[in-house]
Amino acid sequence: MSTVTTVDPRDGRRRETGLKETGDAAVESAVALAAESAEWLSGLGRLGRAGLLDAIAASLESRRTDLVATADSETGLGVARLDHELTRAITQFRMFGDVLRDGGYLEAAIDHAAETPLGPAPDVRRMLVPLGPVVVFGAGNFPFAFSVAGGDTASALAAGDPVIVKAHPSHPLTSHASAEAIAAAVRGMHGPAGVPAIVYGQPAGLVAVRHPAVRAVALTGSIGAARAIQAAIDERDDPIPLYGELSSANPVVILPSAAAGRGEQIAEGLFASFTGSGGQLCTKPGLAFVPSSPDGDRLVEALQKRVASAGGAVLLNERIRDAYAEREAELRRAGVRVSARPEIAPASGFTVAPALLEIERSRLSAEIADECFGPLMIVVRYDGVPDLDAALAVVPPSLTGSIHSGPGDDEAIVRRLAGELAARSGRIVFNGYPTGVRVSWAQHHGGPWPSTNSLHTSVGATAIRRFLRPLAWQDAPEWILPEELRDDFSGIVRRVDGRLVPGRP
Repeated sequence: MSTVTTVDPRDGRRRETGLKETGDAAVESAVALAAESAEWLSGLGRLGRAGLLDAIAASLESRRTDLVATADSETGLGVARLDHELTRAITQFRMFGDVLRDGGYLEAAIDHAAETPLGPAPDVRRMLVPLGPVVVFGAGNFPFAFSVAGGDTASALAAGDPVIVKAHPSHPLTSHASAEAIAAAVRGMHGPAGVPAIVYGQPAGLVAVRHPAVRAVALTGSIGAARAIQAAIDERDDPIPLYGELSSANPVVILPSAAAGRGEQIAEGLFASFTGSGGQLCTKPGLAFVPSSPDGDRLVEALQKRVASAGGAVLLNERIRDAYAEREAELRRAGVRVSARPEIAPASGFTVAPALLEIERSRLSAEIADECFGPLMIVVRYDGVPDLDAALAVVPPSLTGSIHSGPGDDEAIVRRLAGELAARSGRIVFNGYPTGVRVSWAQHHGGPWPSTNSLHTSVGATAIRRFLRPLAWQDAPEWILPEELRDDFSGIVRRVDGRLVPGRP
């Protein structure tokens, strides 16, 4: 059995962790334990699980200093960024506690037995119920918010589903410490072992995916990883869903009036957005459409100055560093010229130079527009607003699309561009930047392929919907019904005989 090591990306030094890759038999045992814990999670009920999520949030908070220090040593993302990300992870657990207390996510509906135009109709009651054990693949670029203690875990536990987490190789110690924080909260509520289960090593993750007890898989990662997981799913006797958040170019369109009135400000925002966290964010803007005009020139010059004076960016691991270098070289071979790139001193570890590239709209292709993971952005110069329709048509669908406009830009043009982006993304940003995804009830973090492979979101309250399924009870005795479907229950909003009935405390 292979040992698990960890690497500090700032110096490239590899360290032992004391952890072992999980063998097949251990994976089987972990999934079996997780499946057994489903009864306990169900028995907690909505309000009990809300209390569990609050306890997990408190457990993570109590270990903040150690968790952040461990993550910093494995990712090089910096204490400030990681401290903020841990706050986000804690907020996600608490938000899903609120989702459970609200209860609207259940979509509870009651149709009493009645005479209808089609004749006598039975009593039918419906709501959403837990799906079953879920395998979560932790993301490398978010060691908290999309990993062991991330939104997939929080939303699955909220739904009542046990979780088996596959630790990411870029931060195994952080994954281990996060799992222990969650397990401590479970023990504090007298819960069973196996919440959460955690496995190490890519083979272990795929063995878990193939286990017949597993009902869904969640991934934030690459298209290649999604295909490997889907291949494992295809080996099963029964299909299960894979919810993947994968690849995104996140185009930003800057209209002439915005370039004229806010060029310096936009340059500052774009620079921060495409270089923040080493450009290793799924919402990083990879393309900025800038008018070929004196105002556009000034905006690009302001960007160039910021990039030229930037320091090196630390990437998460050797694979990402090498892929970044290969992608930059590929773009240059395709005729995309370097607009700005700082000279950085040779360094150990996985440090790279941020890069600003530039190309004319007429030369943009789907291959050039594809995502580059890391601190690289391509400025696409366009001659007139009509050029933008053709330009956006070659950009791969994305998680986000952004529009910067000003008072001099025709509202009809803004509306048309918004329609184009709406058809090709899951979130439209106006006069802002796509990085920084709000954790909230209204948030949607998804989009058409290749940004995701589903219609669901991995951020926000409705992320819970991925891990639930509908179930209807017909002419059921009241004693067997969930309390949310009994006639005398009024704690949540329900649709009763076609009418929406608000809940009462």
